[in-house]
Amino acid sequence: MPIVAEKKTDTPDSENSEKPLITMKTGNQKVDQTLSTFSRLVSRIQAWPAVAHLIRATDRFNDRLGSQFGAAITYFSFLSLIPILMVSFAAVGFVLASNPDLLAELINKIVNSISDPALASTLKSTVNTAIQQRTAVGISGLFIALYSGISWMGNLREAIHAQSRDVWERNPKDKEKIFSRYVRDFISLTGLVIALIITLSLTSIAGSAQQTIVDALGLGGIEWLRPVMTIIALTISIAANYLLFLWIFWILPRHKPKRKALLRGTLIAAIGFEAIKFVMTMMLPRLASSPSGAAFGSVIGLMAFFYFFARLTLFCAAWIATAKYKGDETMPEPGRGKSA
Repeated sequence: MPIVAEKKTDTPDSENSEKPLITMKTGNQKVDQTLSTFSRLVSRIQAWPAVAHLIRATDRFNDRLGSQFGAAITYFSFLSLIPILMVSFAAVGFVLASNPDLLAELINKIVNSISDPALASTLKSTVNTAIQQRTAVGISGLFIALYSGISWMGNLREAIHAQSRDVWERNPKDKEKIFSRYVRDFISLTGLVIALIITLSLTSIAGSAQQTIVDALGLGGIEWLRPVMTIIALTISIAANYLLFLWIFWILPRHKPKRKALLRGTLIAAIGFEAIKFVMTMMLPRLASSPSGAAFGSVIGLMAFFYFFARLTLFCAAWIATAKYKGDETMPEPGRGKSA
């Protein structure tokens, strides 16, 4: 019998086993191409000057413990409120002592609003004690407030120095005598308080006077004028914030920042601070609406406000310190002209 050679043919099983391998290789190539394209896109975005500057500022803020410094500033800010409250209570005591009718009305409201006679008697004696010791409380609170304010300013200065220095380590040349440091911090605190008073005054005037001005001019019926006045008030508030942060970023650091970086970083801080105030204004009523928020909402909101303010200030300090602009000049020392 003739031998017939069998022709080998691919079985369906072998075809099915090779197809997944080809599909897997093709899928891996597509994934690699997608990752490569995404990496190139990210590299291009990171190469943009604004994005690269933001990354440098974020890296410096994190490397130099910006969040930890922000928490420390929040802690000292909250502690500084205690002597301020002491001075406030003393001022209220002087007002009540010089106005017997107002004092009697306050005591009557306390007695009538509390059903427990023992608690009402305790509160009444507390008010009388506060009025009698108003001088001692006021003087001690004033000195403690001055000391805590200077210490707070020193902590804020050191935190900004940490972000502004070229190197993380402290330069021995930056060390000051204790007396010189306290005098410098007292002057800085005085200037900051003045800038804060101007800021709050402009903000309150811009917020409350716009409706009065519109009504006085007889323009209350014009609907499009209301958003225009809101924008004007917002602009005034941001300008007031700008003055506050300009004082912080120009006066506090020993290493004077570059002019263009200072002006731009201050504008970012002013807008960010206005955003923080807007968010806190929206959130505080919601916190106070709950039973737990009614007891602790004001404290939590105040601490959150201090914390966000501190983080914003330190991040903008890092942003200013990491700026790179061509032909930018260093800001001069206050009252000394341009530095070399």
